Amino acid sequence: MANFYTDNKDLKFQYNHPMMSKIVRLKELDFKDAGNFDYAPCTVEDAIDSYDKVMEIMGEICGNTIAPNAEEVDKLGPLHKNGRVTYAPGTQENQDVLTQAGLYGMSLPRQYGGLNFSMVPYVMAAEIVARADAGFANIWGLQDCAETIHEFGSEEIKDEFLPRINLGDTCSMDLTEPDAGSDLQAVMLRATYNEADGLWYLNGVKRFITNGDAQIKLVLARSEENTTDGRGLSYFVHDQAWGGVTVRRIENKLGIKGSPTCELVFSNAPAKLVGERRMGLIKYVMSLMNGARLGVGAQSVGISEAAYREAVKYANERVQFGKPIIQFPAVYEMLAIIKAKLQASRALLYETTRYVDLYKAYGFISEERKLTPEERSESKKYQKVADMLTPMLKMMSSEYCNQNTYDSLQIHGGSGFMKDYPIERLYRDARITTIYEGTSQLQVVAAQRYVTNGGYLSLIKEYEQMPVKSDFEPLKRILVEMTEQFEKACGFLVGKESDYIDFHARRLVEMASHIVMSYLLLIDAQQDDSFLNSAQIYINKSKAWNQERFDYVKDFSPCQLSSYLAIKDEVVSID
Repeated sequence: MANFYTDNKDLKFQYNHPMMSKIVRLKELDFKDAGNFDYAPCTVEDAIDSYDKVMEIMGEICGNTIAPNAEEVDKLGPLHKNGRVTYAPGTQENQDVLTQAGLYGMSLPRQYGGLNFSMVPYVMAAEIVARADAGFANIWGLQDCAETIHEFGSEEIKDEFLPRINLGDTCSMDLTEPDAGSDLQAVMLRATYNEADGLWYLNGVKRFITNGDAQIKLVLARSEENTTDGRGLSYFVHDQAWGGVTVRRIENKLGIKGSPTCELVFSNAPAKLVGERRMGLIKYVMSLMNGARLGVGAQSVGISEAAYREAVKYANERVQFGKPIIQFPAVYEMLAIIKAKLQASRALLYETTRYVDLYKAYGFISEERKLTPEERSESKKYQKVADMLTPMLKMMSSEYCNQNTYDSLQIHGGSGFMKDYPIERLYRDARITTIYEGTSQLQVVAAQRYVTNGGYLSLIKEYEQMPVKSDFEPLKRILVEMTEQFEKACGFLVGKESDYIDFHARRLVEMASHIVMSYLLLIDAQQDDSFLNSAQIYINKSKAWNQERFDYVKDFSPCQLSSYLAIKDEVVSID
């Protein structure tokens, strides 16, 4: 029987990280639940053993239910009828099996039916589900909405909605509109308060809503009259049972076809306010989006893992000129680079997750007691690093996901272009990862401040201070030289106009990303030599990639920018 957890030792490796002990202790509040719930751990080892056992169950379900259903779900997709959505049979089976296994709400507190797991196993589960079926990963992953309710909702709202997650109630985050895609400040769906019953009523249209017919919906809406920016937006929770929301249509998508992407019409739909008015976009959606970007990172790594395995399998089976094609340098080079990008992406995924785990744990502790000065300082540091790594993770893992599925399909040759092999579906599913939850271009916007304020350079310098074994010194010297080069490249932007800085921002963010991911692989390779080949390949490739970017920025003069700006005024006639 297939098991998508036990067949990949790179996953269990994550539990060996030195930060895990601190993460578990903070998440468990020094194991205060041990006497109140029979399944609550009483030691760090006990907690990690629970993570391991639950991941085995998740891996088995992914390998034996979700993955076998993926092709049929891709063909059938969801059904839209009379304003409602019905999942494909395979999707519904996935949902039922995971619900029966208690694998929804695993990160929620035990008082709400959750397992109180840290983010590391939760993200690991998201990766495994995505490897099995990237489309279903969206449905499973939208339980992130419960995290937002847990973090910002009133006790009444938490008691009303959170216990339902473990029972399999589905979620959606309803943000975008026809005229408000990435620019969420332009959201115009109207929220009106009714004093008679103490409820809000929502009216308007939402578009591109993943899993749009969910039972529990978090909705961004304009609560303040005569406002046009983010300060007039609040966040609401809507229960499908209250009525008032219909599905106008399901979008016909390129990939992730099992996940219904809906256009919704809100007609006096009752809702309850989450948190404070006017903080919907500024605080709550930004928190949810960061969680969603972590989820897309996990989804991207899961798709990359699936694509890599399909490519290796095909390359070993396909014989040309008397031998398997994996014996040809042109093929095994591609496979080695795919694996290096995959393992670098995974290293960044779990590094980001650990920092998110830590700062969120301190946030919940602060609700129970006052943090010590040392704890406050640590919390701020962890959040700063998480904020720096999140856009880097979202951009790099999703870009590598697209590159890896592209190359894996190429290894299949003409067969990869046919519906006969899973790589065709993986290739289509991968394409969305650089687009939703903030395009790669928007991740650069979020990340470039850490280029200009020195945040990335400081983080890299911290990694540089970590001692390495003598055998790894040559690789570290390469990274030290790359860091000096990155610092010099940042200096080229000093005193330049904002357009010039924005134009080169992606190159600088990518340079920083290559160095950070290289250090993470180097650290992993010292603990387990199975990472050594990928570390060597990735570091040397990164050196070449960064040299190309450095040369381009160094030799670029401000007057050259006018050639690019001219495109804004170009008129193209279409007959």
